[in-house]
Amino acid sequence: MPASTRNDGAPAPTPAQHLARFAVAVRGGTLRPDLAEKTTGHLLDLLGNSLAALGERPGAAVRELVAEWGGAPVASAIGSPVRLPAPSAALVNGTLAHSLDFDDTHLPSVLHPSSPVLPAALATAEAVGASGAALLAASAVGVEVACRLGMAQYDAELGNSVFFDRGLHATAICGAIGAAVAAAMLRGLDEDGICHAIGIAASMGSGIIEANRTGGTVKRVHCGWAAHAGVIAAELARLGLTGPPTVLEGRFGFFQAFCGDRFDPELVAAAVTDGLGERWELSRLFVKPYPCNHFTHAGVDAAMRLRRRGVDPARVTALTLGVPAPVLRTIAEPAAEKARPRSGYHAAFSGPYTVAAGLLADPAAPGAGLGVFHKDFTDEAAADPARLDLAARVTCVADEECTATFPHQFPAVLTAELDDGTTLTERVMVNRGSPEDPLDADELTAKFLANALGAGADAAVKELADEVWKIGSAQDTAGLARALSAVVTGT
Repeated sequence: MPASTRNDGAPAPTPAQHLARFAVAVRGGTLRPDLAEKTTGHLLDLLGNSLAALGERPGAAVRELVAEWGGAPVASAIGSPVRLPAPSAALVNGTLAHSLDFDDTHLPSVLHPSSPVLPAALATAEAVGASGAALLAASAVGVEVACRLGMAQYDAELGNSVFFDRGLHATAICGAIGAAVAAAMLRGLDEDGICHAIGIAASMGSGIIEANRTGGTVKRVHCGWAAHAGVIAAELARLGLTGPPTVLEGRFGFFQAFCGDRFDPELVAAAVTDGLGERWELSRLFVKPYPCNHFTHAGVDAAMRLRRRGVDPARVTALTLGVPAPVLRTIAEPAAEKARPRSGYHAAFSGPYTVAAGLLADPAAPGAGLGVFHKDFTDEAAADPARLDLAARVTCVADEECTATFPHQFPAVLTAELDDGTTLTERVMVNRGSPEDPLDADELTAKFLANALGAGADAAVKELADEVWKIGSAQDTAGLARALSAVVTGT
């Protein structure tokens, strides 16, 4: 694409240069208080999700690998007794953050931007001794960059991301660039340096989502690798490696390479730069309240609402779950398998099972989190006769109103038929944890505690939550790093 020019004849900034200029402006100013608070909440959420994932094999494998690599001990990795090089810490923490698919989501791009960006920012901030405010600013900008790159290839007619439609994990490839921007900001790179970091990171992001179809745990490492790549890209830019300023929109650039003839340079430029610094995609992040596929969440909420209205599960003769038509293939098909999931993992992708879990939920029970939590997705829970009996009464159908709202929300309509012929309906058109119905600080803390209390002593876990909530006023991240280490090591 030929370079555009300004009215004075000078070349107009490229999208990458726009992003670099934005990053420098935010670093030189003050992040809006609401955005700083939101970013702090996402940091708490990420750490809780990561601690809950310590028992998963992908995180353990990455920890073992980076221990073999060795290197300068400058940054903390969750679950590791020793400090590591910043890229290695980012790799570990990014892997853990995404291991349970419990991480935040941006819609309609369907990105999980915090999982690659925040681990890169955390590792770099600790390595350079940056303030908590600088950590939050870099994290916010990195997330914003990742989301805008994801939105640049959201196809409204398709109702999906072009990246995903082509088998690419948008979180990984966009997240690598967002992570690079965050790390470059914390390293103090100037506008040119940040632009070079973008150009370098665009050659490093990767992620193929075939594992979603046929299995494998590699997807859990995607965010870790993106975080690792972002830190490396910023380091290389600091040391003089350069990247092309047209790396995003160029003939052989990021979007052309990944999206081919479905790349529209004008749409990309608009998505990346329009309202930059004024309208924040960061504000559109959703936090997952439940550790199951996001398409099932509104059904869980509808079921819990019915229970609060006094519906006795034993009196339910039939349940109809209306959802957006495109999600049926994920949470409703094949119907027999969704009614009797083979494992706790499969149960997390079942509309019938999650509705049953919601109707049977006791929010006051230990380990209940925000109503439905990890205890509901063990293999034992998935084989529970009471849950399976209730799941067998659920029929999933496409709902026209839900389909019209998708993918900006993942709504659901649940109708229960009782043994006396009564029918009751709950319509959940806005997801809990969305910008329209956000989790407040108490709810975010409750989710964090439910995730993390099994990972260490109760006092250490609560101290970590306190350290996160006050990070914005901290002179550095040393206190946060010590609190995080204490949860796992007890010291």
